[in-house]
Amino acid sequence: MSKNATAAAPSRGHGKPRRGVSVRSRRGRGPAASEKKKPGVLSHVDARGRIKMVDVGDKPITDREAIARGSIAMSAEARRLIRAGAVKKGDPLQTARLAGIMAAKQTAALIPLCHPLSLSKVDVELTATARGYTIESRVRTRGQTGVEMEALTAVAVAALTIYDMVKAVDRAMVIGDIRVELKSGGRSGTYRRGTR
Repeated sequence: MSKNATAAAPSRGHGKPRRGVSVRSRRGRGPAASEKKKPGVLSHVDARGRIKMVDVGDKPITDREAIARGSIAMSAEARRLIRAGAVKKGDPLQTARLAGIMAAKQTAALIPLCHPLSLSKVDVELTATARGYTIESRVRTRGQTGVEMEALTAVAVAALTIYDMVKAVDRAMVIGDIRVELKSGGRSGTYRRGTR
């Protein structure tokens, strides 16, 4: 037997080894073991600790949706100028909506291991609050992987766009609380923030 040959494990109740299954795989260290996703294991890291893009080819094609939210807080003067339509660069809210939609479509170019997706809907809404604005994105597709990253990217870029357009008035604006509120579709089912 050569040095590189893998020892085979005997099957239960028989003297013969199980064909095609190495001792390493049976102990959870070989290639066969790494193919199955385990709870708490990062799917973007292989058995040797290297970064990888997840193969979604065997996943079912389903309707998928994600909702993300975030916020931007600003000074009273910044809020006044936006609501009066007096920002010199133009309308920050409409520009932010458009930027969020465009960003969702470019997520795979921004986040290294995201899959390029054909999105069927991207909606970005901004709602005035006492301290600034709440930003919500809703993204849909029919495919083999979810759209959480697209929804999060839309919110983040919409908030950054507002900052860029209003920073001459308020450089102390705070962007925060960006999170997934809802994810549906796929093998893992539906996730709602605050529930399990």
